[in-house]
Amino acid sequence: MELIDIGANLTHESFDHDRDAVLQRARAAGVAQMVITGASREHSPRALELARAHPGELFATAGVHPHHASEYTAECDAEMRTLHAHPEVVAVGECGLDFFRDFSPRPAQRRAFEMQLQIGVDTGKPLFLHQRDAHEDFMAMMKNFDGRLGPAVVHCFTGTREELFDYLDQDWYVGITGWLCDERRGLHLRELVKHIPADRLMIETDAPYLLPRTVKPSPSHRRNEPMYLAHIVEELARDRGEYVATTAAHSTAAARAFFRLPSR
Repeated sequence: MELIDIGANLTHESFDHDRDAVLQRARAAGVAQMVITGASREHSPRALELARAHPGELFATAGVHPHHASEYTAECDAEMRTLHAHPEVVAVGECGLDFFRDFSPRPAQRRAFEMQLQIGVDTGKPLFLHQRDAHEDFMAMMKNFDGRLGPAVVHCFTGTREELFDYLDQDWYVGITGWLCDERRGLHLRELVKHIPADRLMIETDAPYLLPRTVKPSPSHRRNEPMYLAHIVEELARDRGEYVATTAAHSTAAARAFFRLPSR
């Protein structure tokens, strides 16, 4: 079984003491390639450094998460564009809107999102998108760029049936995480994932966040890592009524096509 983790925050400080071991455990669990999330001015360059240190295995995104939108200045935009000149950077983002916590003011979020969508237009790279409690504004901003953007994935999908079908109607891809395994918040996903076409379904851990709650035994530190992608795909396959190998093969093919990754 060959898996691709399309969203892992491996630049996070919780991995600083054992990052090589984390990568080795992922390989042993069948994770052949990973896309390292760049979500701020600080961490996007680090994601590129990590990708360049592991050619053909690790790749990076470059962007600024809505939580950090206040840092998205003209200088920041120039930095992001410089990062996107590197072939190891395979998508624009993580970018989008998050009105759940409003860590950055909403006008700043909209401005940062719009500027990053323009990078998507200018580079032709796919988009790695975030949306939480901002669906109406999110869809309106994406509509402003109709016909000018490449493919898009709404990463770490946790939303409603209406939101899912709005994304699928746009031919966007959907990223599923261990949120699926959360009996408190993710039960609705068990039914919704059946409706995602196989060629637009991708899987991710969002490590170190969102450790699947159904992993047994649960690690004491509660840190998620890419090796648990195998557990997520098993749960996803069960919910979709598929063989695990089928779900794995389809999600891997979708990720390779979307990010234009080489075969290994």
